[in-house]
Amino acid sequence: MSPAEPVLGAAAAPLLHVMSWNIRRRSAPPSLRRADRWARRAPRLQALLQAERPTLLGAQEALADQAGFLQEALGPAYRFLGRGRGISGGEGNPIIYDAARLEALDWHQSALSTTPWKAGSRSWGALFPRILVAARFRDRSTGATFLVINTHLDHLSARSRVKSAQMVSALVATSADPVVVTGDFNATGTSEPMRLLLAENQLAETWAAAEHHRTPQWGTLGHYRPPRRDRDRIDWILATPSVQVDSVAINHRRWAGGWGSDHLPVQALLHMPGTRNFRPRRPDGRR
Repeated sequence: MSPAEPVLGAAAAPLLHVMSWNIRRRSAPPSLRRADRWARRAPRLQALLQAERPTLLGAQEALADQAGFLQEALGPAYRFLGRGRGISGGEGNPIIYDAARLEALDWHQSALSTTPWKAGSRSWGALFPRILVAARFRDRSTGATFLVINTHLDHLSARSRVKSAQMVSALVATSADPVVVTGDFNATGTSEPMRLLLAENQLAETWAAAEHHRTPQWGTLGHYRPPRRDRDRIDWILATPSVQVDSVAINHRRWAGGWGSDHLPVQALLHMPGTRNFRPRRPDGRR
């Protein structure tokens, strides 16, 4: 694979290319490591996104200007949904999508707390506010509708992660549409939050369900170092079992001289139910 080639790349209908990526919020020097500085990382994020062209990106730790940067990096057809997690902004979990392919039907943002309607609220020992962003989409090519939930669970409080996973699970259970969940769970595949999310086959882990694995299953918290298989995964793409998973990858590639974040992006090519045998229309309008 040459340096210019993507791992999965742009997806044509009926496939959807979904990516989950903790892009690491921008912080101020001088205490930062050189690799952590936004001026160094931004071109690397841009290069990877322009090569991979996900149909939909669930990002974590994105400040408002960083969400705008991701949208611009992907091109004029892209839009984003979501706000900062605090009362007056801050980092968020935006859902960034190709509006030429996907129509956003509705969306909402909730605090992962006992008062989900209250911006900036915290519960269960979480040090910072935690949120989910949920958006319902219609695929303009296939007509399929589906729900996407993007979240970032607490890094310190195990109780917060469990309670937050229960909130995500409850939202999945209310959906009449197939669901895709993206996020940095700060939890491994054998953790209690993951057990709750996968319970009773409500959701499936896309790596396990995939027909093709395009990379090794790297640990996703790379710390700007070469990836290792013996590190735990904490970043995930889950989907309801009716969603067929064609291919998955954990993108370990260096772009523009290095890694764009201390996390590696997780990627999946998905078929929504009923679209596996979809054929695009020909120029004459026939299939």
